[in-house]
Amino acid sequence: MHRLFQTHSYLAALIRAGLIAGIVVGAAMFPIAALAGMGVLAATDYIHNLPTKLRDTPSAQVSYAYAADGKTLIAQFFEEYRRYVPLSEVSPHMQRAIVASEDARFYEHKGVDTKGLLRAFVANQHSGGVSQGASTLTMQYVRNVQRDSARSPEEVREATEQTNQRKLREMRLAVAVEKEMTKEQILEGYLNVAYFGHRAYGIYAAAEVYFSKRPADLTLPEAAMLAGLVKAPTEFDPASHDQTAALDRRNYILDRMVELRYLSPEQAEQAKQTPIELRLTDPPNDCISVADEHRDWGFFCDLLKSWWRRQPAFGDNPQAREENLRRGGYRIVTSLDPRLQAIAMSEVTSKERIGSSYALGLVAVQPGTGRIQAAAVNRNYSLDQSRNGPHTLASAARAGIKGTYPNTVAPLLGGGGVAGYQAGSTFKIFTILAALEMGYPLNTQINSPQRIQTQYPAEGAASCNGYWCPSNASAAMTGVHTMWSGFGQSVNTFFVQLEQMVGAERVVRMAERLGLTWRTEEDQRLASPEHANNWGAFTLGVADTTPVDMANAYATLAADGVYCEATPIISITDSRGQPVAAGNPKCSQAVSADVARAAVDVTRCPPGGQPFAGSCGGWSTAPGVAAAVGRPMGGKTGTTDNTRSAWFVGFTPELAAAAFIADPDNPFHVAGDWNAHKTDSAVAGLLKRGLEGFPVRDFTPPSPAMVGGRR
Repeated sequence: MHRLFQTHSYLAALIRAGLIAGIVVGAAMFPIAALAGMGVLAATDYIHNLPTKLRDTPSAQVSYAYAADGKTLIAQFFEEYRRYVPLSEVSPHMQRAIVASEDARFYEHKGVDTKGLLRAFVANQHSGGVSQGASTLTMQYVRNVQRDSARSPEEVREATEQTNQRKLREMRLAVAVEKEMTKEQILEGYLNVAYFGHRAYGIYAAAEVYFSKRPADLTLPEAAMLAGLVKAPTEFDPASHDQTAALDRRNYILDRMVELRYLSPEQAEQAKQTPIELRLTDPPNDCISVADEHRDWGFFCDLLKSWWRRQPAFGDNPQAREENLRRGGYRIVTSLDPRLQAIAMSEVTSKERIGSSYALGLVAVQPGTGRIQAAAVNRNYSLDQSRNGPHTLASAARAGIKGTYPNTVAPLLGGGGVAGYQAGSTFKIFTILAALEMGYPLNTQINSPQRIQTQYPAEGAASCNGYWCPSNASAAMTGVHTMWSGFGQSVNTFFVQLEQMVGAERVVRMAERLGLTWRTEEDQRLASPEHANNWGAFTLGVADTTPVDMANAYATLAADGVYCEATPIISITDSRGQPVAAGNPKCSQAVSADVARAAVDVTRCPPGGQPFAGSCGGWSTAPGVAAAVGRPMGGKTGTTDNTRSAWFVGFTPELAAAAFIADPDNPFHVAGDWNAHKTDSAVAGLLKRGLEGFPVRDFTPPSPAMVGGRR
């Protein structure tokens, strides 16, 4: 006994209470003699070895994603619907009701209520089972925190199982918690971890789920009802059952509040006369729950999730990172500009209706940051495909598979493992950049016949004498060209020869420097060091890519050669309000400013603009686009064999955009030349309307060395 009395006073109280608790909890299952047989010294040793520090890992909380204004909610992600709120934002009725419901002596004990333990012991002895518990509100808080901090199923079981050991551990920790936290802090913590049913964890979620209001606005009857749920959320659920049990429990708590002098009898009686009036809310979760009026935002949301799954800062693998998103309580301000998004959606749907088998997609990126400001496609982001049109691939249609129009959640704009679409001649910009970097000037002249035999081995219709023999789209392209006219008229034989001069591998690596990745096994094979130098067709855009990648690659030119990884993020803060560095732009100087400015100069030819130096050759592939935009711009058209897809990438100093049209279900479904202009006009409309009211800026001219250097 001397050893017992040498402990700290708070530990002595804990031991006394702990020994009683062991009897209370175990009375129905273990002989009292077995516990008594431990002896005081043995029990003291056991308690001395119990943990005294609560591992307080933050509970799972909802992550919120907002538009660029920081106010417009796009989506929320959660595993457990919970949002932490300070006690000052919780109705006083709720604070008093939960104390009356769970621990009337909360403000009197030091974490363990010995009177309550004795009362429970006597009641359980009479009942022959565990008819009363003896957990204080602090002990319940400890149990919930241990459950939420568990790192394995075994730790979850240890935190919640009905054993003497668990009870003693809770008591030891509860006493320690009471020494470190005020009663108000404990009450705040408890209200934020308690489970109220209907996936509502914490008082913020409970108030919203049951009454569609904030915790501060809860009335007395509402608070008493919610407090009653904690004991048995299913049994007292007013939404799933007859409300009699919920009413009885609520009224019992009101009576307890009277006993504790939190209410007058008259106030309690008035509250009892109030019926339970629920305003249930089913909290939306993930991208598929974006508001109906903004279903197009789901595709941007999907880009956000795909980006998040690639960030090492959020976990060791994509699954862990997504779990982090659902539990981390992040505040994510995305780069989505609702005004630009509305314009982009207007542009694509006015040119290709929702319901067409062809997808017309449009993505806008901010130069200098890589931020994706709009992501639109003529589809509804929805899982309901019951009324979708037939699949355009005959074999799939015969199998009863529906197409992805008008409803889909397929990541048509990028991310999520999508391979993308061949982008045609938009890839010629990478050959221009590689040549400029090697020292070839803009006025480099190459005789470009209708068809040429290259150095690249090939077989099939496009080969001659065992080598690849590409041709131009039109005989009008034949002749001597510079980089301006070759790019403006998209002369294939000019670019294949230029590619041979610099080496195909340099062109492939240039595309990678500007953010392109290879998503199919064949593209990955051809881009490998062993094969890249023989990938002659690369300059004609035979690799699959996405509008996000292409818009961002051209945005690098607008930013004087500064490449920034494409990102849907402006800022991220964690559950404690601290900034997360993963949300910052990741930028580097991909090419020199002078090389970028020279490349910009050639891009002014395709949309019908005028370069600072040189000549576009009298005509171009997208005349009138620059005039329609009404400010300095660059751009490039792109079509694939038989126009299975058509592209246009355009940019100003402030904004870059890429549009494509193709059938995402069937790559052999020809979009046709008659649809190619839709991408040009969609980008032109976005740049014109999106930049209205902004000052007009021009590009910086290239240096004389870039225009007519020694080579």
